[in-house]
Amino acid sequence: MPALLPVASRLLLLPRALLSMASGSPPSQPLPASGSSYVPGSVSAAFVTCPNEKVAKEIARAVVEKRLAACVNLIPQITSIYEWKGKIEEDSEVLMMIKTQSSLVPALTDFVRSVHPYEVAEVIALPVEQGNSPYLHWVRQVTESVSDSSTVLP
Repeated sequence: MPALLPVASRLLLLPRALLSMASGSPPSQPLPASGSSYVPGSVSAAFVTCPNEKVAKEIARAVVEKRLAACVNLIPQITSIYEWKGKIEEDSEVLMMIKTQSSLVPALTDFVRSVHPYEVAEVIALPVEQGNSPYLHWVRQVTESVSDSSTVLP
């Protein structure tokens, strides 16, 4: 078994090394696309689970209409397994993938919480470090008027 430790420790470094080779730069310091003025992390992808397609569509349409998001993808029939109130649960849900400005995530979260049927709505967001520059600029443009105002009401 001790002979495997050096191999195992090298394997742990493999994903980071592959990522570095693929991007041509260290993973912690991605290079902006040439000619791009995109600020890494200024756009986020937020994820929300809903009990069914009807609820997901209603929330998706509302966040786009309110310009809290530029686009929402609905991914049907995911299975969620989780612990809730001391019991393991398994449910079929719809996953919403919401593209928005990172600065709008708090307002998006507040709105989702105000209309979502779950006692504790899942709203998590990840910053987008890199991507198709025209698309990322479009996300910012579509949601720009909301980010300029100080409050967003549900």
